[in-house]
Amino acid sequence: MSTASPAVQVAIGGRRFTRDQVLAWEAERLPAAAAKIGLPVPSGGLARQRAAFAESKLALGADEIKHRLRRDLRIGDAVASVTTQLSRGRRATSVCELHVAGGSAAEFVQWFDDTSRADYTRSMTAAHPDHFLIQALPDGRQEVIETTGGSPLPTRFLVDYSDLSTLTTPHSPDTDAEAAGVALSAKSLHIGGVRHQFRDEPGGFHARLCVEFPRATLPKILSEHRRHLAIEFSNWVEFAFGTPS
Repeated sequence: MSTASPAVQVAIGGRRFTRDQVLAWEAERLPAAAAKIGLPVPSGGLARQRAAFAESKLALGADEIKHRLRRDLRIGDAVASVTTQLSRGRRATSVCELHVAGGSAAEFVQWFDDTSRADYTRSMTAAHPDHFLIQALPDGRQEVIETTGGSPLPTRFLVDYSDLSTLTTPHSPDTDAEAAGVALSAKSLHIGGVRHQFRDEPGGFHARLCVEFPRATLPKILSEHRRHLAIEFSNWVEFAFGTPS
């Protein structure tokens, strides 16, 4: 892949946002995430803070992260179960779009899916301050502990990219590459999913990033999670095409 980072522009609800605006959202979330996990806010500029905070979370390890967040995770799991049951299979979506000048849809999704990369867990974790743990499990599923946008609590869930059975978002026929799968709670309840679709454009590619939540999810979470998508995927695009994480 190229060592030059592509330019990324975000679109949310018909409005365009610059890279600097998205970076400001990331900087705003970092102190809250650090307080939640009980770590100091690193010094320096945002790039240094991002890298240092990711290293601190990785140094804790999965077991310690789960221990520190155990109370919130119990509550978050209970909330997810209740909203899923109330929703009766119906979904609400949180959608963000990226327009990327440089790279291709297939290149990005190949990087995103490659759990054999030595930096996989680090790059997944570093993309957003609210990513406390993202790792590939031996059975191929992805384990995630994060605070979704607008939520006061982190949650733990699994993403199964081999299962599309309960997704309600349709596959677009003009999609060149896709990352999609169901999300499951600790009790294997289907609580949502993702259907991220990528389409090549002249000089780059377009991404339609979509997360499915239970229909009963609070509107604020659906709205704020669009910024979460903008932050993590803008960083992942830069990581994939050459900017160190």
